[in-house]
Amino acid sequence: MLVLRRRVGETLLIGEDVEIEVLAIAAQGVKIGIRAPRETVVLRKELKITQEQNEVAAQGLTGADFKQALEKLRSNSKIDPSLR
Repeated sequence: MLVLRRRVGETLLIGEDVEIEVLAIAAQGVKIGIRAPRETVVLRKELKITQEQNEVAAQGLTGADFKQALEKLRSNSKIDPSLR
């Protein structure tokens, strides 16, 4: 891992097309700006991890599991049964 120190207003380049600028530094964290081509995906890591976990969980579900969960939701629902 490359570790760099930057101050507010300073930037770093990744490749030829990605530029990262330090916009603000506060006790809560660092605010950064990213300039990249539209086709470059920029995603917070926690969102990527959540997406991967959801994909793994969805692969383990069968049609029967889905129906069982749906029935459980319906039976716990306070919706008028005639609306189901």
